[in-house]
Amino acid sequence: MLLTTFFTHHLLAACTACIEVCPLDVLAKNPETGKAYMKYDEHWCCVPCEKECLTNAITVQIPFLSR
Repeated sequence: MLLTTFFTHHLLAACTACIEVCPLDVLAKNPETGKAYMKYDEHWCCVPCEKECLTNAITVQIPFLSR
């Protein structure tokens, strides 16, 4: 089952809301841009990052049968 998180980079703000709510510590702040990125390819798709994103720049794509 493929679970995917997409970042719309031009919408990402230099905040840390998504990083702070990630229960797996999968997100990190890029020291050059100040924006969030996924430091690992695997994650749970638990959706807190999407819910907390102030600019709606994060989309977690969950397969239909997993919803």
